[in-house]
Amino acid sequence: MSVATAETVEELKARNKALIKEVLEVYPEKTAKRRAKHLGTFEDGKPDCGVKSNIKSIPGVMTIRGCAYAGSKGVVWGPIKDMIHISHGPVGCGQYSWASRRNYYIGTTGIDTFGTMQFTSDFQEKDIVFGGDKKLAKIIDEIQELFPLNKGISVQSECPIGLIGDDIEAVSKAKSKEYEGKTIVPVRCEGFRGVSQSLGHHIANDAIRDWVFDKQEGKPARFEPGPYDVAIIGDYNIGGDAWSSRILLEEMGLRVISQWSGDGTIAELEATPKAKLNVLHCYRSMNYISRHMEEKYGVPWVEYNFFGPSKIAESLRKIASHFDDKIKEGAEQVIAKYQLMIDAVIAKYRPRLEGKKVMLYVGGLRPRHVIGAYEDLGMEIVGTGYEFGHNDDYQRTTHYVKDGTLIYDDVTGYEFEKFVEKIQPDLVGSGIKEKYVFQKMGVPFRQMHSWDYSGPYHGYDGFAIFARDMDMAINAPVWKMAKAPWAA
Repeated sequence: MSVATAETVEELKARNKALIKEVLEVYPEKTAKRRAKHLGTFEDGKPDCGVKSNIKSIPGVMTIRGCAYAGSKGVVWGPIKDMIHISHGPVGCGQYSWASRRNYYIGTTGIDTFGTMQFTSDFQEKDIVFGGDKKLAKIIDEIQELFPLNKGISVQSECPIGLIGDDIEAVSKAKSKEYEGKTIVPVRCEGFRGVSQSLGHHIANDAIRDWVFDKQEGKPARFEPGPYDVAIIGDYNIGGDAWSSRILLEEMGLRVISQWSGDGTIAELEATPKAKLNVLHCYRSMNYISRHMEEKYGVPWVEYNFFGPSKIAESLRKIASHFDDKIKEGAEQVIAKYQLMIDAVIAKYRPRLEGKKVMLYVGGLRPRHVIGAYEDLGMEIVGTGYEFGHNDDYQRTTHYVKDGTLIYDDVTGYEFEKFVEKIQPDLVGSGIKEKYVFQKMGVPFRQMHSWDYSGPYHGYDGFAIFARDMDMAINAPVWKMAKAPWAA
């Protein structure tokens, strides 16, 4: 990114403030006042991005958020491959969350892995009236008969379960005892809880604490701990991301004893408190359990960012700083090993992407973590925001964004479209709900939740794929045949 003059930055801030004011004018006064708190322009030196977050969306205004059930089943628990995850409630929620994320895994589906299968209690009216406890118990019995190699079961409760008061904890305890101590985890992740999927992450973390970790206390370790044991936390293996990350950690001399949840197993969850260090990728979804392990088991944790070579090198050194000189030297060797490849990738794609402007709107950590990868290619982030970020996410974002960057929290469909229309970026990176809207507007787009059926994007190999995909999106000849509405 070229260094802007102070005058240019001030002009940018003034334009962004005027744009926010224009966007808010369409709302009734009360709504405009509420939404104004979520829109702003980043100013250097401030402790956060200056926007409010983790507040209920306004009823009737289109939002891109998910619910607590989505945060628990779709993010944290769903990718644990050797467990069966029951969507307890009507079929719709389970169907919508079935195989909706590209959490790659190794195994034989239906035998020892179940990530892309759908299990639901298929609530009907009579279940709402009479309760679903007996039905849940019967489903668990059927699962044990049909899929005897499963290593555990989670019960992901949908909205009606909390409303009618089904006792999923009692059923889980009874069935766990009946099946000789099998791990059966009740998760109170009804969609109406909280303001977004973020609370679902927290609830899921607490369920791991209470129903997995606590049940292992006093039991002998299933493996011999080593001095270089680490656990990958909060990597969901989208398109193989966790595998790309694991390669680098192992190349520098560490032993990965568990990864969650992508391609993860219940045994890996149980082993995690034995790690010497937890390396945390998605802070928003897994900081709760990482803090718990530090407080209770004395396992430190460190955030890392494996998007783009600049952040990869920084993160490898940060992780290595928790170990001895052997690992520190290993980190330097890994960085040096891939330098020629990275130089070639940047030499090929940076001339084609230099100066291109990008607007981001994603969940989790990506509104900040991917910025370095774009900047490694000479691209500029002109706007970014979170679907379900908290204030500490926006505090962490200050280390990534430039002075004058447009910030938008829980942005509405209308706001996002108007921002894109006025700023006219060269690329928008967001989710599937926004993809076709902006493509029809003639704006290049990449789906930054699931990598648009590509990936991985983590690690050095992933950066090569990332660079290719961004070039393919922006420089595709199809855009010469499409006109944006404002250019018509």
